[in-house]
Amino acid sequence: MGYAELWSAAQAELLVAAWATLQLAFGALVIGLLVGLLVALARLSGSAVLRRAALIYIEVFRGTPALVQLFIVYFTLTEVGIHFSSFQAAMIGLGLNAAAYLSEIYRAGLQAVPKGQVEAAKAIGMTRMKILRWVVLPQAIRIVLAPIGNVAISLLKDTSVASLIAAPDLMLRAQDLSSVYFMPLEIYVLVGAMYFVLCYPLSLGVRLLERKTRR
Repeated sequence: MGYAELWSAAQAELLVAAWATLQLAFGALVIGLLVGLLVALARLSGSAVLRRAALIYIEVFRGTPALVQLFIVYFTLTEVGIHFSSFQAAMIGLGLNAAAYLSEIYRAGLQAVPKGQVEAAKAIGMTRMKILRWVVLPQAIRIVLAPIGNVAISLLKDTSVASLIAAPDLMLRAQDLSSVYFMPLEIYVLVGAMYFVLCYPLSLGVRLLERKTRR
């Protein structure tokens, strides 16, 4: 059986798995964006306790393997009565991991906004929240879009570890198909090509954003 025949036989299952992989990556990215913003704001807060807590979060999640974090979310939390499906656990674990990296991207973007603009906003009586919403965030978002895109690409590829907790993604489907067709090399080549097809448009989009932000 060649690649064309294998693709014809496994196409439906692989496409369903690819859609699940996209959903997993998107959900994890949303979690990462929200948690990452909160962690970044904590890092820039006037409270030493919040700054320290945010730093510990970042160091722990960046300093330990994502797979270990998935195992903790999926297996350890079950012991205390918190139950997630493998898909939910993978989404949460990958999202919390991504948040550690996204928080530093946010922080760099927030700090890149000229301080003079913040001082001017204070001078006209704007509150801290209004300054953040109307002055700082709109400019910071433009700065961080391309780096966030790079994290999204990495996150899409990192979903492959979710198969180790039986989340129904491309890699898990590849393992199942390998045991059915006994053609592991060909199947993993097809799956690798599918990951490339999913990631390449994002990569092009990031390059376009980088060009625009340099202007």
